[in-house]
Amino acid sequence: MSQHKSPKTAVVAFKVEKDLADILNELPNKSAFIRKAIVAQLEMTCPMCRGGGVLPKWLHDHYAEIMEKMSDRDCEGCGNSATMLPDPAELTPQDRERFEQFFHGGPFYCGTCFTKAPACGDCGWHIKADQVKKHKLAHKA
Repeated sequence: MSQHKSPKTAVVAFKVEKDLADILNELPNKSAFIRKAIVAQLEMTCPMCRGGGVLPKWLHDHYAEIMEKMSDRDCEGCGNSATMLPDPAELTPQDRERFEQFFHGGPFYCGTCFTKAPACGDCGWHIKADQVKKHKLAHKA
């Protein structure tokens, strides 16, 4: 699936110190880095993708409020509150698997409970032992 990129129609130039210019020139995509830095400074980064996309300020503010309300959820294993929307850059491969499971309709577990719950032989989801029977019935339906 290809992503639509908005056309860049204007050029902006600014002066920097030589040391900073040297650092910027070593980046693989200087323009993308500068765009992201500017958007982050203006606090318009998308609250869902945290910088992969850009929103108008009014839409950013709308979704930022919703995302704040959704940021924590109770773990279905231990019942403790766990962060639902951590910074994607800080996610481990196991955390990515855990969140993908939840966003595809599976149970939400904190990192500890996810590790303790065995993986289903059919779909790979981690399911608490007392929920396996119900989970397997759902697969047959």
